Amino acid sequence: MSCPDCYKGFVLPGEPKGSMVGPDYFTPARGDSTQPTKAIVLLTDIFGLALSNPRIVADHLAEHIGVDVWIPDFFNGKPPLKVEDLEPYSPDRAGVKMKWTGALIFKVLLALPRLIANRPSVVDPRVHAFIKKVRSEKGYERIGAVGYCFGGAMAVRLGSTESVNTIVIAHPASLKPAQVRAIKVPASWLLAEALRIRTRKNPITLSTEFKIWNGKSSFLAHPGSPHPVRPCAGTAHGFAVRPNLQVPEVKAGYEGGLEQTIAWFKKTL
Repeated sequence: MSCPDCYKGFVLPGEPKGSMVGPDYFTPARGDSTQPTKAIVLLTDIFGLALSNPRIVADHLAEHIGVDVWIPDFFNGKPPLKVEDLEPYSPDRAGVKMKWTGALIFKVLLALPRLIANRPSVVDPRVHAFIKKVRSEKGYERIGAVGYCFGGAMAVRLGSTESVNTIVIAHPASLKPAQVRAIKVPASWLLAEALRIRTRKNPITLSTEFKIWNGKSSFLAHPGSPHPVRPCAGTAHGFAVRPNLQVPEVKAGYEGGLEQTIAWFKKTL
């Protein structure tokens, strides 16, 4: 549920433009072409809403897709990690080896109880209830979900249900192959070059990811519409939501990931 990569990252520049609706974040559709019957639910990493990054990303999606974007507080105000835990402990780009430190080990151990308290069986029902609520109150006919890290794995699980119509998965947390094969809605993947999609038995390594990109892997092979995987060269876990914008390839991966997310939802939502 957590790995050293979950702790690293950088704060995006800018200030969120949306507002809090109770414990949740909402940014309305912006632009000339708004679609009031469609919405996107953004599923955060384990920093939750305390970190401004997902709110800034939500604003960008609302502006460029023309739909409302919501970020549910599925951690009930107590995310596993705090903003002050955000540190560049692990590599921010591909090709850099991980260095374990006493401080990092301590942070991982400290977060374990909060991660257990927010296990999938606890947080998933909260998200399903949230989506059902906004569908009813706002009259949305179609809802897409985009998830990052912890939220990426949640997006995979949502993709096997009737709650959403299309998903984008960015550098997800631990997954079971069966969960990926169970996806039944259009799905788009944003994977880092150095990312390992961790499973309980057989992690998908970089070489396997290249096979995925070429459509040769059975892990992401399931029926339905195409499920494109974007190869974000030079990036590491977290690049799509906690990028180091000072590194050109990471900046390119972050911006390219946003472009693919926008294009995907315009096509499938």
